[in-house]
Amino acid sequence: MSYQIKEVFYSLQGEGVHTGRPAIFCRFSQCNLWSGREQDRQDAICQFCDTDFIGTDGQNGGRFNSADALSQHLFSFWPKTTSQAPFVVLTGGEPLLQIDQALIESLHQHGFYIAIETNGTKQPPEKIDWICVSPKAGAPWLLTEGDELKLVYPQPGLMPDKIKLKGFKHYYLQPMDGIHQQHNLKQAITYCLRHPEWKLSLQTHKIMNID
Repeated sequence: MSYQIKEVFYSLQGEGVHTGRPAIFCRFSQCNLWSGREQDRQDAICQFCDTDFIGTDGQNGGRFNSADALSQHLFSFWPKTTSQAPFVVLTGGEPLLQIDQALIESLHQHGFYIAIETNGTKQPPEKIDWICVSPKAGAPWLLTEGDELKLVYPQPGLMPDKIKLKGFKHYYLQPMDGIHQQHNLKQAITYCLRHPEWKLSLQTHKIMNID
């Protein structure tokens, strides 16, 4: 298996349950809901993505011909001054287009606590430690169990009042970014206050202006 990685970097998790936690981010190339090219955005299932996941030319990105080679590359970014287990976030694009059991086993052999961020259209390998699903309106939602559901809000056709609250430990609304972000934020706050089973997720890395 060859893994195509857009970028790898060490930063703080900015969203959801693990907000503020130091993590190695591994962004996989490719997505099944948008090509990543602006000329295709209007025809994409997910039209609001603001992430560059095309190719392998980002910082510390590349092609890795084995699970062990990628695991060693990721481990090199974890501080050597700590005994804390390394935390990796596998994201994209859509990481489950490439993640396989061999990679999960290799990462665990290197001591990693493994989190993934997925759109929920693919079933994951076994023994992933933390699964965050962010479903998209118009896409098949197959992964209906996990640790964290993060719903970008609003999405006509996939609003929180239509979601059955089962299968996940945590439920988050994340205001959609863009020109209407402040309006979306106010609406998300109002919804969470009226439905306290939902919590607000902010993209704090953007607020702090960090990667």
